Amino acid sequence: MNTINEIKSLASAKGITLTNIAKYMSENSGRKYTVDSLSKKLRADTIRYSEIKLIAKALGMKLVFCDEE
Repeated sequence: MNTINEIKSLASAKGITLTNIAKYMSENSGRKYTVDSLSKKLRADTIRYSEIKLIAKALGMKLVFCDEE
């Protein structure tokens, strides 16, 4: 699954739209995000780790790295 579909799937499961995520990111980063700019970054896989962390927070989630079983 690519980045945009993964984020959309997680957001849908939480009842959150990309618009809500972009708004959260703008309010909590000091940078301006629109749904269009966010979608472009996700489609092009040019999103930064710091932005992925913001998306996780907007979804009420956290990023976890763990060893493969």
